Amino acid sequence: MNLIKNPILRGFNPDPSIIRVGEDYYIATSTFEWFPGVQIHHSRDLVNWELVAHPLRRTTQLDMLGNPDSCGVWAPCLSYYEGTFYLVYSNVRSFDGIWKDTPNFLVTTQDILGDWSDPIFLSSSGFDGSLFHDDDGRKWFTSMWCDHRKGKFFGGTLLQEYDPVQQKVVGKAVQIFPGSELGITEAPHIYKRNGYYYLITAEGGTEYGHAVSLARSKKIEGPYELHPSNPVISVREDPSAPLQKCGHADLVETPNGEWYAVFLVGRPLTQRGRCVLGRETAIEQVEWREDNWLYLKQGVAVPRLEVPAPAGVELQPAAAFPARTTFNDSSLDRHFQSLRVPVEGSWLSLTDRPGYLRLYGRESLSSFHRQSLVARRVQHFQAEVSACLDFQPTHFQEMAGLVAYYNTSHWVYLHLSGGEDANHRYLQLIYCDNFDMQEKLAEPVLIPKSGEVYLRFTFDYGALEASYALEENQWMPVGPVLDGTILADDYVRGTDRYRPAFTGTFVGMCCQDLSGHRKAADFKWYEYVEK
Repeated sequence: MNLIKNPILRGFNPDPSIIRVGEDYYIATSTFEWFPGVQIHHSRDLVNWELVAHPLRRTTQLDMLGNPDSCGVWAPCLSYYEGTFYLVYSNVRSFDGIWKDTPNFLVTTQDILGDWSDPIFLSSSGFDGSLFHDDDGRKWFTSMWCDHRKGKFFGGTLLQEYDPVQQKVVGKAVQIFPGSELGITEAPHIYKRNGYYYLITAEGGTEYGHAVSLARSKKIEGPYELHPSNPVISVREDPSAPLQKCGHADLVETPNGEWYAVFLVGRPLTQRGRCVLGRETAIEQVEWREDNWLYLKQGVAVPRLEVPAPAGVELQPAAAFPARTTFNDSSLDRHFQSLRVPVEGSWLSLTDRPGYLRLYGRESLSSFHRQSLVARRVQHFQAEVSACLDFQPTHFQEMAGLVAYYNTSHWVYLHLSGGEDANHRYLQLIYCDNFDMQEKLAEPVLIPKSGEVYLRFTFDYGALEASYALEENQWMPVGPVLDGTILADDYVRGTDRYRPAFTGTFVGMCCQDLSGHRKAADFKWYEYVEK
């Protein structure tokens, strides 16, 4: 028997939405402030997954300039109907205070790997928008409802019809589900089966109280009755389970009639501790029973690390991401993303110096606007991430290097800069914990004024160590072993449960020129090795 090993999408890949078209499965996940927006992974066996697309690639589709940390693209909903793919997503513009700015949009395409349409605005009443295609051809938009009155915030689930001819929602939006006693009701999806409309929601918050709730009704507008054993997926009562934070689910049926649920999870380093890899995507078998309710097939609501794959399916391994990325192609590998704005020739070039990725220095690591930074996710508890840098700074405001990044206030930066000594460059290590920027070297390491420098971060569960080399593989440690768990949602969010902190650890190549003169840095290669 073939087994699916959880998580199926490792590292920062939360809020999964799954569909099947013929023999092909696709999962869309949230990207928040990272551009291009929405990750789409593909599989033909539910075991092996490959990143194949980012549908939101133009600023006409996704304008995130100035978006705060952990805002941007929330909870995409992927669906398919009569030859067209539909993608609903939120572009959260602000989340502080009692009011939230959460516009929801719809884009479409006939080719999931190709270009998607310009967006259609749907509603800003809440986030986690979803589109349901009824069997009579009508389409329904649902979302959670932001209700700021009396500090409530989560106001249940809203339903409104979408008119594809007028390309807008029509009629009155109505609340169809107030939520269960678990509260914090979000991420609604509707399904129809055996005469019932089923409403699946995420409840309990996206931390250790997270859960998948299920309700049903004979009418789409309700009233909805709650599952007799709600929640249907949750580990809120089992702190020892290896997969925690289970919630935000979606359902898919295989060609031979088996059912699976995908949902987000976290893997803490200690019991209900910090999840340094962020929120990931896992899968479980589910089944419909004679009472017309859905249950985990194994009989309990706690997901497993290994799940039986669909019966009779031949495994089809996905293409492996190469350990070392060189920059000889005309486009950047899709595993790399930028912050808030698209990669453009004005700040990143693969041709100005052939064989190198050139970054023109722009704004600081604290900027919500125009950073020159490209990065990929950390997806393993033990990993080495390194890069080869050629950079000749002449001023302390000119910096370039390797950054382990969570958001604008939590990062670790190993970089070169200039200084008073014209015969040397300065290698420095800065540790930023909630904007407290600590220089971790008593004195900068002096590096000859020319020549390539190798930079590396080594992740060992919660420990993070920096090193450098002047000859490849001749590594020397830089500074102390650091606490890498400051790059986890759990730490960043702290005691404020509503503070946005929903992403994960990235390691990026970046360049700053705080003088505004656009000093350039060249990277020869970038390497990610699972240990």
